[in-house]
Amino acid sequence: MGTGSNEQKSRYQQYLEVVTGSIEDKKRWRQYKARIRGLPENYRTAVEALERYLMRFGPGDGADAASMYEDLADLFEQSAANGTPIREIFGDDPVEFVEAFIQNYPVGRWISRERERFVGAIERAAGEDTGKEERTV
Repeated sequence: MGTGSNEQKSRYQQYLEVVTGSIEDKKRWRQYKARIRGLPENYRTAVEALERYLMRFGPGDGADAASMYEDLADLFEQSAANGTPIREIFGDDPVEFVEAFIQNYPVGRWISRERERFVGAIERAAGEDTGKEERTV
């Protein structure tokens, strides 16, 4: 194959990724799902519940989401290997756990800033003096 063939393949792959999303991200997702299938049933159930939550409230797609899910798989693989009880992983409040987990990723920090901005706007609209200056990002 000549250079033209490689260039054509590259253009085709670029077009395909525009339509379907990153092929690399899809590969990482399949690897993550395979790792989760390898967990003991109770850990897998917990991860799948957490995954459902993250699908709605966490990073939607892309490299940040892929990294987050890979880290999630690491956490649960290590916990299963160490025999860490599920409740010990999540603590008393699973939502608090997942919200703290999300904060480790760029989209989570963005969501946190938007929540702060929203709360501040409501406080100002209600005439409450918060003593904080409005941040514009």
